[in-house]
Amino acid sequence: MITFLAGKLIEALPTHVIVDVHGVGYEILIPLSSYDKLPQPGQDVKLLTQLVIREDAHTLYGFATTEERDLFRLLVGTVSGIGPKIALNVLSGISTVAFRGAVAGGDVKALSQISGVGKKTAERIVVELKDKIGPAGAWEAASLKHGLSAGEQRLNDAVLALLALGFKPTEAHDAMRQAQAMLGVQATVEELVRAGLKKGA
Repeated sequence: MITFLAGKLIEALPTHVIVDVHGVGYEILIPLSSYDKLPQPGQDVKLLTQLVIREDAHTLYGFATTEERDLFRLLVGTVSGIGPKIALNVLSGISTVAFRGAVAGGDVKALSQISGVGKKTAERIVVELKDKIGPAGAWEAASLKHGLSAGEQRLNDAVLALLALGFKPTEAHDAMRQAQAMLGVQATVEELVRAGLKKGA
């Protein structure tokens, strides 16, 4: 199994990256949540990976954090009807923290708003994962252990929320940085998103 790849980032797009590892170029499919955390092309990068083998293809999926990869594995390995493509959509449309909260709270409406996830799939996600996502707060604590301050995590979650609402990556980042500068680093995700939506209106 390929657990991670570390090398030089050659190309970075919202859907995939190309990483040069000792002269070999690897194409790796990624969610938007990982794209937001990438360095500039030409710099060193390390991505956690999951290899999915099908009859017609061997595909590498990459993630910036353990939480993202764990959620991908959980969705693909546990929820019937969810393959890698929909799992990437989930990671692109909602943060791991917000996902845990939606599953724990049975928020089918929030999950069904993610691209590719209808009401029936959202209901399956809640039923099949409710007992598997761990105690409340566990994922938040894990996220903070991996190098993001509380303020940075809230900013990241707010950016992901705007992306899920149809904002372009640059628009979402700019709106959230302006909102945090105005409201302060203690602003909640909800406050940041509301301020960002007003700017984008």
